[in-house]
Amino acid sequence: MEDSAVQPQTQPIKEIAIDYTPEACTHCPVSNSITLTFDHRGGSRWRSTTRFLYGTFSSFIQCPKGNTSGLNFNIYLSSLEGDKSQDEIDFEFLGKDKTIVQTNYFTTGTGNREQIHHLGFDCSDGFHEYTIKWNPDSIEWVIDGKVVRRAEKKEGEAFPERPMFLYASVWDASSIADGWWTGPYIGCDAPYVCHYKDIQVPVATAVECTCDQ
Repeated sequence: MEDSAVQPQTQPIKEIAIDYTPEACTHCPVSNSITLTFDHRGGSRWRSTTRFLYGTFSSFIQCPKGNTSGLNFNIYLSSLEGDKSQDEIDFEFLGKDKTIVQTNYFTTGTGNREQIHHLGFDCSDGFHEYTIKWNPDSIEWVIDGKVVRRAEKKEGEAFPERPMFLYASVWDASSIADGWWTGPYIGCDAPYVCHYKDIQVPVATAVECTCDQ
């Protein structure tokens, strides 16, 4: 039986905010599609305009083609990007190997819960569906309808519980751990374009945001 807390109806995302490099992000509400481009301008990041408290979030994603070493492309939830005490739930693609994806979650700024998952395909070869199901007692990460990870709240341990935006970005992460995480940035196949389509959010759990950050 599925958790009732993740059952609120999902609907296409209607509006987004672009946190930086707006010229490197395109959004078509009619087709419910978004692109992010990484090139000489750097990358870009979009987010929902409202936070959500629990629910199911999903998108079909085709990651950038070519030699993407050094780059990080993703879709994730965060109570506020840049806040060192944020709650967060991640799907992150590591440019050095497009046949894996990393999942992680943070509570009050503390993560260190990374897991690597072998996709069985190259994430740039076509669109695949990535879903986060978040409720008060569990998180599920789902790829093409298959649960690849489930985390359950344990008594006495913190768990994501703050309203969160849906985010996605493409950025150069090659400086982290001297390139060990995503590889050194090569850039020989720029521009790198990450495609998102059929992005769904749980509108019934939306929490109005009083800030523009």
